[in-house]
Amino acid sequence: MAWTIENRGDYCRNDLRYESDLRHVEWLAISPPLPQQSNTGRPRTVDLRAISNAIFYIAQTGCQWRMLAKDFSPFQSVQYYFYKWRDDDTWRQISDTMVAIERKRQRRNEKPSAGVIDSQSVKTTESGGISGLRSIFSLRSAILLW
Repeated sequence: MAWTIENRGDYCRNDLRYESDLRHVEWLAISPPLPQQSNTGRPRTVDLRAISNAIFYIAQTGCQWRMLAKDFSPFQSVQYYFYKWRDDDTWRQISDTMVAIERKRQRRNEKPSAGVIDSQSVKTTESGGISGLRSIFSLRSAILLW
């Protein structure tokens, strides 16, 4: 969707610490699939919203883990949660939630009934696997558009 004078304010993020930070409504949308605090073991010492903001910061800026701004949690914590959420499909659940919210907003069925893949546009590779931050960046774009 192109920016217009009417919707430009929806995309303005100057009121946030970093433009990649989540607004409260965005956090409420993505937080349900995130793991709850366990009643056993060591208590969690990091804020999952801060971790999410750090992951989106890395996805937005393209910086290395070790170059993460100092006002975020230590990069090791951010990296741990990123890989954990990638491996346990938390990011996929968040993405599915965002798709459902957007489809509902457009008054469409929450679950898509069909899909189209243009074989001219699909890149193939010999090595498969998860693409990591690239998929998180597309998720971040979806949240911003929401």
